Amino acid sequence: MKKFGKKLAALTMTAVMGVSVFTGCSKEEKDNQLKIGIIQMIENGAFNDMREGFIAQLDEKGYGTDKAEIDYKCAQGDATNLQTIAQSMANGDYDLICTIATPATQAMVNMECDTPVVFVAVSAPVDAGVITDMENPDKNATGTSNAIPVEDIFALSDELTPDNETYGFLYCTSEVNSVHTMEDAREYCDSHNLKYKEATVTNSSEVQQAMESLVGKVDAIFIPNDSVIQSAMSLVTEIARENKIPVYGSSATMVDSGVFATVAVSDKEIGAMSADMAVEILNGKKVSEVPAVVVPASATVVNQNTLEALGITLPEGLDAVLVEDAK
Repeated sequence: MKKFGKKLAALTMTAVMGVSVFTGCSKEEKDNQLKIGIIQMIENGAFNDMREGFIAQLDEKGYGTDKAEIDYKCAQGDATNLQTIAQSMANGDYDLICTIATPATQAMVNMECDTPVVFVAVSAPVDAGVITDMENPDKNATGTSNAIPVEDIFALSDELTPDNETYGFLYCTSEVNSVHTMEDAREYCDSHNLKYKEATVTNSSEVQQAMESLVGKVDAIFIPNDSVIQSAMSLVTEIARENKIPVYGSSATMVDSGVFATVAVSDKEIGAMSADMAVEILNGKKVSEVPAVVVPASATVVNQNTLEALGITLPEGLDAVLVEDAK
């Protein structure tokens, strides 16, 4: 892990080489600057908002660009790239590494390096194997969980489209967070005598076919917080609107992308909460002394364009945020 200062090295260099002229930061300023890595598996609205929330909160807490260098890397959806990035950061001179969502967190934690890891929005941290105890984090990692409020989302579905008898589940089988959320969804449906049909994918090229396989067979569709499905959300939205199928998602970004509605956690807020935890560690706390936390859902979000396409009228008294398709 990088030390906060290397004054002895700077003094030695001065003694040997005399006074040098630098543009920008001085040598001592550079040596005293922290280095924070950020890893994402893929670029999407939710992950980008989480990253922005994290960086903005670091700045608010006094860890802006004058004190910390932010090194952001994205794997562009490629698992091999993700492993390469994680290995590079494990071998690098970082004070702390922030990982956005489950795949990036698993890749980094599995490196078993000495650099503290603070994760953002890992839906099921224990099941994903990144920690074994939320209250007493191990594996040199801690962070925030955006556990999906499955019961609240289905309750919202019952309020907005009450005639749903059969749900379609659309998700990627390789995303641990999605698989975990689907277990909760099945349990909910089983306990409420609701039928469901599953359409699974392993990559984004399969999303259109999987979505089309549900048309005519389900009354509504539920999608967990799944980056693979999110990357093909325009196709999901097009098919759903054309066939007047309400789709309920697990993040506000999904609704921005055309999903009908959800009960969501604020992506920027969860990023900011993870930054607060990072600051505690940068200020000297051990990772094991900073408990991982579950961030509660905070808002009902409905897509106005999809609302109109489906011909649905919102019930009076529903406290919902209306959004339009992201441009």
